[in-house]
Amino acid sequence: MSACGLDTLEARRTLKAGGVEYDYFSLEAAAASAGLGDVQRLPYSLKVLLENLLRFEDGRAVTVDDIKALAKWLRFAGSEAEIAFRPARVMMHDFTGVPAVADLAAMRDAMAELGGAPKKINPLSPVDLIIDHSLAADAAGSAEAAKTNTKIEFKRNQERYAFLRWGQEAFDNFRVVPPGTGICHQLNIEHLAQVVWTDQGLAYPDTLVGTDSHTTMVNALAVLGWGVGGIEAEAVILGQPISMLIPEVIGFKISGELAEGVTATDLVLRIVEMLRAKGVVGKFVEFYGPGLDNLTLPDRATVANMAPEYGATCGYFPIDAETIRYLAFTARDAARVALVESYAKAQGMWRDADTPDPAFTDTMDLDISTVETSIAGPKRPQDRIALGKSKEAFFTELSATRKGGQPRAVEVKAKNYQLRDGDVVIAAITSCTNTSNPAVLIAAGLLARSAAAKGLSPKPWVKTSLAPGSQVVADYLKAAGLQKHLDKLGFNVVGYGCTTCIGNSGPLDGAISKAIEKGDLVAAAVLSGNRNFEGRINPQVKANYLASPPLVVAYAIAGSMTRDLLREPLGKDQDGEPVFLKDVWPSSEEIRETADQALSTEMFARRYADVFEGPKEWRAVKFAKETTYSWDAKSTYVRRPPFFKDGEGGAGGGDIVGARALAILGDSVTTDHISPAGAIMAGSPAGSYLIANKVKAGDFNS
Repeated sequence: MSACGLDTLEARRTLKAGGVEYDYFSLEAAAASAGLGDVQRLPYSLKVLLENLLRFEDGRAVTVDDIKALAKWLRFAGSEAEIAFRPARVMMHDFTGVPAVADLAAMRDAMAELGGAPKKINPLSPVDLIIDHSLAADAAGSAEAAKTNTKIEFKRNQERYAFLRWGQEAFDNFRVVPPGTGICHQLNIEHLAQVVWTDQGLAYPDTLVGTDSHTTMVNALAVLGWGVGGIEAEAVILGQPISMLIPEVIGFKISGELAEGVTATDLVLRIVEMLRAKGVVGKFVEFYGPGLDNLTLPDRATVANMAPEYGATCGYFPIDAETIRYLAFTARDAARVALVESYAKAQGMWRDADTPDPAFTDTMDLDISTVETSIAGPKRPQDRIALGKSKEAFFTELSATRKGGQPRAVEVKAKNYQLRDGDVVIAAITSCTNTSNPAVLIAAGLLARSAAAKGLSPKPWVKTSLAPGSQVVADYLKAAGLQKHLDKLGFNVVGYGCTTCIGNSGPLDGAISKAIEKGDLVAAAVLSGNRNFEGRINPQVKANYLASPPLVVAYAIAGSMTRDLLREPLGKDQDGEPVFLKDVWPSSEEIRETADQALSTEMFARRYADVFEGPKEWRAVKFAKETTYSWDAKSTYVRRPPFFKDGEGGAGGGDIVGARALAILGDSVTTDHISPAGAIMAGSPAGSYLIANKVKAGDFNS
């Protein structure tokens, strides 16, 4: 959706990039025409909003007064004005996408019943639906894990996949990235996002909303976007703007460079801690300062990804030389890359060492050389713990959880060990937060290589898994010769999807599960994800810790949160000598050299050349190639929405009177463990319904 504007301020101008001319709506021209002042002092994220208003000025949803209100933001570094924002596109994953596709299908039915042409019902804004939330780590720690999980995934989701295959063929302006490809946010930064879009010769910023809170990851590429609910996303799909107050913008100044051995994961956990303490809910956060030059695009993506965890609407990074380097390296079209640079410089959206700092509502700063190796948990991502204090922190938490805090141990039936409070039963390299970052994944592989060479291995009670966020990850780990070492430690690839990060960690070994239940143990999980609320990762795991991928491997070897990884050995080598974390931790130089040798632009070009084709299992899914969908009245999964009846709007017309809140909740209350991707428990109302309809518990899904 490019423009419908009146251009009252006569802001339309022309720029040339790569020998091609493009029209664009100039912020500088609009400011001069309307006396808006020095709009170049606006935060970069608000410049994107200002351009959006200029392009969509229609005298109704967007007026010149709206444009002036945003420009006036500079006077007070805030505003109470409401604006209409029209994102360029929508991104959905499969759990939230199915209801949206069902609504579109119901609209086609209604159109047919009214005697119209159903094929006219299509998304008005471009939609990408990425199937990444359905994969579970049912099998793990073996060479056959990925194949087994794919087989289970397609059996478990057969009806839903047939519905989405129908939608893929039936609708225009609607693309589906099949299962087995990767995680939506990682695919977004590696391929889907273009930073600057074009439509009929008009260039404009890439913007989006997504039906997943971590849509903010793409802010690392200077693409303004955030997560919304399904209703808001559907409104955008149907061509409606999002109404929003002009936000306050908190500037987060970064200086310095990460110390040796410190990862982007450690950095984001520190930023989450700081911004949660500050309080940035409902606000934009924009990163600036000289330290940006020391952060790679993947490092920035790790920070932007966790905007929901620090509470902000978005965590925005402006366009600079690193943005251009990343676009070129990930095989974006050369003409597009040239346009992004030319457009950013023409609009005052380019950042370099000489760019003046924008004006902000408020500012914070962090010298990133002070960041230390950390984890976060056991229940909230903002509860950062310095690695050297992790053992102490666990016992403090245990005392708060259980009166007296006395550790318990239970014999595991038919196993040659006991399971104790604090033992790590899940160690998962998972989530786009970190699998989008080659540095931390290569670090994990190098640590695994060193550990395996010394004869170390994970404890037998640890369920280990690796779920890359894109197939490129598998390519460079193999090219670096590291996947075989990860495999040796049980970190075999279980598939390409969110898995453990969204709670699809799969079942624990039956004997371990029974031991946890028998002793009411406080079992632990360590994962490279972004959320760790109790019950999210696995219903039986009470203590969940976020950590960098190399620390995930280290904790799998140590086997317990009651071990001090800085002072106590991970284990013993073949000669019985203690091996400490420092003995296997790779140097920053080794990580950089390995990444430089293993990664190539050709990997991205090859993997994304046929991104919408999917594996043979997807291509084999049977569906009816019809304009309208053939609903199954007996389905427990996909039903025709009751919004339309006999071609007319159903219940819901007229004013809403006497509405009241259904629930008023306190702080730190989350539905994360039950919606939308949490496991359905057999004893729950949903579980009872499915069992009554002869659905086996093993086939429960969304």
